[in-house]
Amino acid sequence: MANAALFIATALIWGTTWIAIAMQVGPVPVLVSVFYRFAVAAVILVAILAVMRRLKLPALRDQPFILAQALCLFSLNFICFYNAAVSIPSGLISVIFSLATIYNAVNARLFFGDRITGRTLLAAALGATGLLLLFGQDVVVDFDMGTLKGIGLAALGTLFFSLGNMASRRNSAAGISPLTANAWGMTYGAIVLLFLIAVTQTPIVAPPNITYLAALLYLAAIGSVIGFTTYLMLVSRIGSSRAAYATVLFPIVALSLSTVFEGYHWTGLGLIGLALTLVGNVVIFARPLARRPPQAEARLPAGG
Repeated sequence: MANAALFIATALIWGTTWIAIAMQVGPVPVLVSVFYRFAVAAVILVAILAVMRRLKLPALRDQPFILAQALCLFSLNFICFYNAAVSIPSGLISVIFSLATIYNAVNARLFFGDRITGRTLLAAALGATGLLLLFGQDVVVDFDMGTLKGIGLAALGTLFFSLGNMASRRNSAAGISPLTANAWGMTYGAIVLLFLIAVTQTPIVAPPNITYLAALLYLAAIGSVIGFTTYLMLVSRIGSSRAAYATVLFPIVALSLSTVFEGYHWTGLGLIGLALTLVGNVVIFARPLARRPPQAEARLPAGG
């Protein structure tokens, strides 16, 4: 039940963040928007841990991996995603992000020697096919160099996200809790972003309106502090490959919100795509059938 709750929470939270990201694209430079998000998130999470007296500084040997997590999960990946949102719809970015399932399976094989199971491949294929049916029109309509750039940035951001998953998995194996790794990772990520702002001489623009501020607070508190914590807890409990399948459901959440608030109309292909995605979800989480021990089989009566 705990794993299911974490999975559902992650899918619901991160399924709504793409809309909030789109609300931040505009007068505030991307570097500054991403910095605002993780600076606020870091302050919130560090303060919570300090009040709970659970704020601990990881050992020196763990610092390079905390920094790797910071670069891949709390800075470089979102620089890619925010820039991609300038060129392509947020729904298409979430589709590309769902490829994290495949990225994680391959990276877990490369870094940890995990076997890529047939179940993982089948679930990924079902999910990818379903998402293609849901969003295929966005891929082929108005395709130009700007669209290609946006797709490339979203794919690169997803690769960074997957590499961050590998760093998080290593940190969890070293006994560092997701809350501690996130607190320091977001802090380091905000520092890296501030350094990039200074080096590139990017102007720091204040939040322009209430909509931007609301999106910022949602992304920092809910999307980052809670969302990343539930996701990385899921990674530590069920593995990066299975946890990443939550990313396949993000577009479904986004479409559901669009149906309610933006009048999105479902098509026949869209409904088939939704069904395939949900079937893939069942495949990745279904328990394998237990094989009956040979001794028990021998005791069965003939014809039983």
